[in-house]
Amino acid sequence: MAEKTLDESILKSWIGKSEKSTDLIDSTQARLMEATLDRVPNLQDGDPLPQLWHWIYFLVPSRLSDLGRDGHPKLGGFYPPVDLPRRMWAGGRLDFDAPLRLGERIMKTSSIQNVALKKGRSGTLCFVTVRHEFVGADGMPRCREEHDIVYREDPTPGSAPLESPAPPGNGEWSCSVIPSAVMLFRYSALTFNGHRIHYDRDYCRDVEGYPGLVFHGPLTATLLADLAVRQIPNRTIAKFSFRAVAPLFDDKPFIIRGKSADPEGNELDLWAETPKGRLAMTASATFSL
Repeated sequence: MAEKTLDESILKSWIGKSEKSTDLIDSTQARLMEATLDRVPNLQDGDPLPQLWHWIYFLVPSRLSDLGRDGHPKLGGFYPPVDLPRRMWAGGRLDFDAPLRLGERIMKTSSIQNVALKKGRSGTLCFVTVRHEFVGADGMPRCREEHDIVYREDPTPGSAPLESPAPPGNGEWSCSVIPSAVMLFRYSALTFNGHRIHYDRDYCRDVEGYPGLVFHGPLTATLLADLAVRQIPNRTIAKFSFRAVAPLFDDKPFIIRGKSADPEGNELDLWAETPKGRLAMTASATFSL
């Protein structure tokens, strides 16, 4: 592992680094995800994998001794050695060519696309963009994804969290999400995610300054995509993007909403709201014609 640094020229030397992995899109794993979302588990081999559920596959078997303070794998291997202690999913953009199907084997190619240091309201930030490409055994593309990760400083003791913007209205559809520590534990297990902010309440409060267990950003995005698909059930999402704005937590229900973004209904604007009615995540979905 390389030594941690905030030298942008060193961090940028990771751009272009790539790795490959393959995984079986196992139907048992998909049924466990159904159960985690409180649905009857009935997905079978041959069924299309619901969109954004690919995050419960291609798990990295990192050894316990290779994990850092936060439970994530130590940096300096595939990911650049950013010398900032906290990390979060900042957002992402996805293009879908064809569904991943349960029972098929998929190859994933990941590459570092960009590294950028910035100054934000909360201090120094480092954004790392990773591109993932998914290809079936037939050689045909299934999905392309750009994933933005943000690394940031620890909070200043006693500092108040920054208030997020107001949401864009009430939307045309909405759904209440009732999170729980068990839901977060199950999703962490499904994604083999050791990040302690999702299950270690003492660590959340005493080290990273959060008031509760942090609801997974990718799970919020998954719920927003599901809300979109339920409004247009006979079509599939061709493009999906999302951006995290503020954290959600395990101890209070929150609302996800959506509305049409064009007269034909091919594009939807989606968002999640904090329990106080502020913006937590924005997203957009474009459906195939």
